[in-house]
Amino acid sequence: FLFRLFPLREQGMNCRAKPVTRQEIQAFKKSKEVMQRFVRAYQLMLRFYGIVLINEETGELTRAENWAERFKNLNRFSHNNLRITRILKCLGEMGYEHYQVHLVKFFLTETLVRETLPNVKRSALDYFLFTIRSKHKRRELVHYAWQHFRPQGSFVWGPHNKLMKYR
Repeated sequence: FLFRLFPLREQGMNCRAKPVTRQEIQAFKKSKEVMQRFVRAYQLMLRFYGIVLINEETGELTRAENWAERFKNLNRFSHNNLRITRILKCLGEMGYEHYQVHLVKFFLTETLVRETLPNVKRSALDYFLFTIRSKHKRRELVHYAWQHFRPQGSFVWGPHNKLMKYR
């Protein structure tokens, strides 16, 4: 199901999921209907995780009303982390890099700042962060993670000397 909604150019964990080609992705992007369906599928998955897309233009997110219940599910079942990684990669493929950035920052905030998703923290740092295509945005998010990681001296996702100088 998820591999049909969020196709990738790489082989995923599901061996039945056929990777899409660059040409297929370009065809998807040219179809207004396909792109609208893609955003609706993204919103559906966000709601499943207890998140709401509050601005389709920017990609800004917030917690859903049922966030506490849904976050329990996220913390309990680690297979969701693979699905989120797939969604993030697909967002990049489909031209929604700004959605990627907001989703990764959302998870960094919930794991490192609010500490509501402790069992998602490792995936957010090891995988979610590195799906970001823009080097500049990825650096911003690594810096944000470093600022909120405790103990800061144990942060291994970027060189501390560069993170201290980052502006």
